[in-house]
Amino acid sequence: MVTLASPPPAVQSAPVLGLEVLSAGEHLAFLRGRRPETDRGGGQVSFLQTPAWARVKDGWRGESLGWRDERGRLTGAALVLYRRLPHLRRSFAYLPEGPVIDWSDPALADRWLAPLLNHLRAAGAFAVRMGPPLAYRRWSAATLKAATGPGRRIGDVLPDVVHPLGAAVGDRLRDAGWRRCGAEDGGDAQPRLVFEIPLAGRRREDLWGGLSQEWRRNVRKAAKSGVVCGSTGPEDLPVFHRLLGVTERRDGFRLGRSLAYFQRQYEALNAEEPDRMRLYTARHEGRVLAAHTMVRSADGARIWYQTGASADHGREVRPSNGLQWRMLCDAHEQGASVYDMRGIPDTLDPEDRAHGLLRWKLGTGGQAVEMSGEWELPLDGALDGMVNRTLLRAMHGYLSRR
Repeated sequence: MVTLASPPPAVQSAPVLGLEVLSAGEHLAFLRGRRPETDRGGGQVSFLQTPAWARVKDGWRGESLGWRDERGRLTGAALVLYRRLPHLRRSFAYLPEGPVIDWSDPALADRWLAPLLNHLRAAGAFAVRMGPPLAYRRWSAATLKAATGPGRRIGDVLPDVVHPLGAAVGDRLRDAGWRRCGAEDGGDAQPRLVFEIPLAGRRREDLWGGLSQEWRRNVRKAAKSGVVCGSTGPEDLPVFHRLLGVTERRDGFRLGRSLAYFQRQYEALNAEEPDRMRLYTARHEGRVLAAHTMVRSADGARIWYQTGASADHGREVRPSNGLQWRMLCDAHEQGASVYDMRGIPDTLDPEDRAHGLLRWKLGTGGQAVEMSGEWELPLDGALDGMVNRTLLRAMHGYLSRR
């Protein structure tokens, strides 16, 4: 049976909001002041929407924006990243996993998005892409394990929960002319399918009981074998990056991130808020066998396992299982409501190479979540709409090559 998550309370339409450029301090204060348990229409607050993320993204220009109501109260915020096409003065505007606004407002397009689009046109943007930070559908680990089979995909399986707000926002965006990103334009830049472990209201014993028997056995084996897991400092980023290259070659993918990128990320996020980003390592007999990065949201409600890397040797002592258990326990101790393991493949076919990653995450007993996805809109205005669409296609090609 599909469960419909409780919709947010009805929000009465109000006048169009004002939009202004915010300082980094104003932006960060708004994010820190949010209360996820009461701000039900805002979705999650992603680390990709913090002012510091603009300093991580080399080649992009960042701008913090804020919406104010008729009483002057700051009611929403966004980090917009601008990327100029080579040899042109026009920019592509991108709001990764944002903006942080009241997505439940029935007047979403007119009240919230219209001021944003007007600002972006004036800033010289020819198109905009955004990713509403809202869940659309979710499946329990038990549901997906039971549905595993040849040729099966997560989208083929009836979800356990459908979130009305995620569905409603998709309809409102389509009505306003937005188009959901698909394979023809390179797909979403951020994962549409993610894996979450709920932490709110659970004890550590509950988290342990949620692990599969295989996971519990592997965590015990790591401990018994003398694997030492814990957070470290930026001095271990080079070994993490080296292991990431090993992981990419072994598992057949490529992130294309340089060591300088991760060093810049670590410095920028922790300069904005100490301990925002951590690097964890699993060591055995003096050697680092696995290294993972972890990031905390500005409001503290969500913690992400962002990027993982492991060696080809020493896998028999299960360093990655031991390391993930340590990170999960630390996230729980910090009071986060959700431990987000980021992207997962959609394949349920055991013969598919990518299924191994999904199977590994399913063993934690969490939930697969389909987000609302990323949406694009060409901006008519200073240039003819057809020209803007041509520039958008060129931008898709450029980003795909990168």
